[in-house]
Amino acid sequence: MTVRRIVFNVATQSLPEVVTFYRDLLNLDVVMDLGWIATLASQGESATQISIASEGGSGTPVPDLSIEVDDVNATHQRAQDLGLKIEYPLTDEPWGVRRFYVVDPEGKVLNILTHIE
Repeated sequence: MTVRRIVFNVATQSLPEVVTFYRDLLNLDVVMDLGWIATLASQGESATQISIASEGGSGTPVPDLSIEVDDVNATHQRAQDLGLKIEYPLTDEPWGVRRFYVVDPEGKVLNILTHIE
């Protein structure tokens, strides 16, 4: 058996607001919209991973979702421009990632990161 995809589901009664949050912050495309569920996707391929954690690193709580982007600085700036709640500041971590936490409209904490080269 091979896992082909893992989908992160966000329960909401504010579908348009949450779709706009993820679309605008992460530059995702709406690939399906049935009115009660919308699916957003990137154009690139990604590996399937699940992390099991007792903390989020550097003393932070475990985030609900980690999203690796190609340019965390640009994504952080986009989050600031959109007036989003930054839960953990843009930080270079000792394990080789640059990241920040942002909160979605449903209170999910997102760990947005780029690996430091």
